[in-house]
Amino acid sequence: MTAPALDGYLAVPVPTSDRPGPWPGVVLVHDAFGPGDDMHEQADWLAAAGYVVLMPDLYRGRSAVRCLKGTFAQLAQRHGPAFDQLEAARTALADDDRCTGRVGVIGYCMGGGFALLLAGRPGWSASAVNYGQVPDDVADVLAGACPVVASFGGKDASLPGAAAKVQAAVDAAGVAADVHEYPQARHGFLNRLTAASPLSPLLKVAGVGYDHDAAADAKRRILAFFDTHLRAPGPA
Repeated sequence: MTAPALDGYLAVPVPTSDRPGPWPGVVLVHDAFGPGDDMHEQADWLAAAGYVVLMPDLYRGRSAVRCLKGTFAQLAQRHGPAFDQLEAARTALADDDRCTGRVGVIGYCMGGGFALLLAGRPGWSASAVNYGQVPDDVADVLAGACPVVASFGGKDASLPGAAAKVQAAVDAAGVAADVHEYPQARHGFLNRLTAASPLSPLLKVAGVGYDHDAAADAKRRILAFFDTHLRAPGPA
């Protein structure tokens, strides 16, 4: 089979003796800032851990300022070109010779909202939700969902009680899950963009900021969860 063209930023593992490939796939959904260097780094660490990662550009090369409102509108409406792009990315990864056919999704901030909604849709084998929006009907969204690993910050004023809502929803649905709230972490605690940005002081005031310890633990949990649910034998 010929590998299909994969549209977006692609990070592929280096073959090793214990993981020569093919590898599970992960679709990465970028945050509101777009597919910049920080999101590339997020894809690269997953690839280094043995996952083929594809990040489509939901803004299609346009600026975040131009696309943000429309993309969030699609997230609220739960349909639109962004969802089509993400489903196309999943299909492309699953059909690629370098992928085992099992595909998960990971999202940050805005992307975390997409990852949460996609968890409840067919075809995905695991979902990593990082401080994504939690809808009021999250219990319905996650009924019959794939396994979910979710991480939130206790000092994230934009998502009060989000971890508890997701935990209640997965418990009610009987979904395999690892939900954790980091008490001292703010919104965006996994993203180094907030640490390096000249806007860091403003972001901190807004309750957004990188947290080394929380980020390290969240990455550990995500990899352990993906190793369990994406490397498992059998169909997706």
